[in-house]
Amino acid sequence: MEIIDNEALSEKLGIVARQTDYDEETIKQKLIDCDYDHMKVIKEYLGLDKSTNEKVLKSNSVNQEIYKQIRKKIDVSDYNKKQTEKLKTEIDNNNLIKHN
Repeated sequence: MEIIDNEALSEKLGIVARQTDYDEETIKQKLIDCDYDHMKVIKEYLGLDKSTNEKVLKSNSVNQEIYKQIRKKIDVSDYNKKQTEKLKTEIDNNNLIKHN
């Protein structure tokens, strides 16, 4: 936990008060909960959490997304093809066993 002087606290209170509609007591409590990080308080107020920020950072360009979808489609079709071949082989093996 960070030790903060009155001047810095009042500055952080002012910043949070301008960006939110919290009263002074709520702001003080939120700052304590967020280890006096005024940005965390504001982000919490706006509903921005870490997972949302990570998704924004992981966004792909259009071309990256196109190739990602193509690779995914090829992987799925290849898997389906292998499963179909495996099923046909098992059916053939079962037919051989029944006929013998």
